[in-house]
Amino acid sequence: MALFLICVALLIAGYFVYGALVDRIFGPDSNRAVPSQSMSDGVDYVGMSTPKVFLIQILNIAGLGPIFGPILGALYGPTALIWIVIGSIFAGAVHDYFAGMLSLRSNGESVPNVVGHELGIGFKQFMNYFSIVVLLLVGVVFVLGPGKLLANMTGMPSWAWVAIIFGYYFFATIVPIDKIIGRLYPIFGALLLFMSIGLTIGLALSPDHSFYAAGLSLENTHPTDLPLWPLMFITIACGAISGFHATQSPLMARCLTNERHGRTVFYGAMIGEGIIGLIWATLGLSFYESAQALQDSLASGGPAYVVKEVASGLLGSGVGATLAVLGVIILPITSGDTAFRSARLIIAEYIKMPQSAAAKRLMIAVPLFALGFAVSLAEFGVIWRYFGWANQTLAAIMLWAAAAHLIKAGKFHWICSVPATFMTAVTFTYLANAKIGFGLPMEYANMIGIAAAVVAVVAFFYAFRKKPAVGQAGAD
Repeated sequence: MALFLICVALLIAGYFVYGALVDRIFGPDSNRAVPSQSMSDGVDYVGMSTPKVFLIQILNIAGLGPIFGPILGALYGPTALIWIVIGSIFAGAVHDYFAGMLSLRSNGESVPNVVGHELGIGFKQFMNYFSIVVLLLVGVVFVLGPGKLLANMTGMPSWAWVAIIFGYYFFATIVPIDKIIGRLYPIFGALLLFMSIGLTIGLALSPDHSFYAAGLSLENTHPTDLPLWPLMFITIACGAISGFHATQSPLMARCLTNERHGRTVFYGAMIGEGIIGLIWATLGLSFYESAQALQDSLASGGPAYVVKEVASGLLGSGVGATLAVLGVIILPITSGDTAFRSARLIIAEYIKMPQSAAAKRLMIAVPLFALGFAVSLAEFGVIWRYFGWANQTLAAIMLWAAAAHLIKAGKFHWICSVPATFMTAVTFTYLANAKIGFGLPMEYANMIGIAAAVVAVVAFFYAFRKKPAVGQAGAD
């Protein structure tokens, strides 16, 4: 428990120290007009209070990732906690901040256009398709996950819950953002708060649960000897760094009323998600007597089964455990609806179709949800693995775009280019080694990952070696 509290303290300190540095380097302008003022449409561009925007942002980004990912990551031992802290402060929160602030500077545009402004038309076209694929995977994962949890709670078939959740997603995707999302999320936030605090207190007061990996050992404790590199950095995405967030930050960039609130909303929400990730990684490390015991529980029903088992074990089988599980269910649902909303807006920007009219929103939403339903018929484990790789690849691209913005503006780009280089190595190594990729031996995969990171760095400095600091899209 002491390690958990230290990690939480480090995350909070990271917000106030490193977050302030990142904010100062970017240079928000409190006198600059924001999209909610200059492009207000009553549907997607709607000014809201900073606390409400922050709450929506954290619920948007905190889906199943900071729960399922850290539970699976706990198999590797306390290293999972260290990665969540380092990843959140120096990579994830930086990524989310620039995704939001660069969108804010580009009239609230979605991630393909933001990346295109900084890295060129080729990356823009690639991101138009790639981000839609990621969002579909996210939306489907965040239907199947809560559907299974609700089925376990009620005995009602999971397919029925999937249908109900899809129906909610469809409705929430097409109505103005302040009508459902703006009104229901405070209630959902209360459930999330109860889940986080209740389980933490339950663990602290429990005499029966303590770390199965004693001390601060960084030994890999995975029962099946899966390699920590690069798998843990793919497994624990949300909670440390997630490219999905780059699709969500523009939604709130359209609702901010002042640039000076960017650090609170974008950097701060990621720190909040990091704390959620720490809670579930700690529960995975502490509730079970060994990594093998956690693995056995996962084999019984996956991370959803672990959630139910932990909640019942710490809070009993009554109202407390039910509310805790509902808090877990809320997270993916509040990310799934905005995943489909983001996909609708990206498509609308690509085909240049204004979304103020409901009929035009339906023209995109109907086929989008039909495709999402078709994807949902695939095996959950396969979808999750593809989502993990695609998610972290998107994060690397967004970080390179942010680094490009900074180097073109003559600013300190290393806060983005260093984590971009690291994530490039992670994603290429994983793709080279994984069964969903090329299935190469790890020694060859490592060489490919390192080579890809080196090539990316060389290409970055070559492309922007003489770029002017003014006159660029998205520059200050």
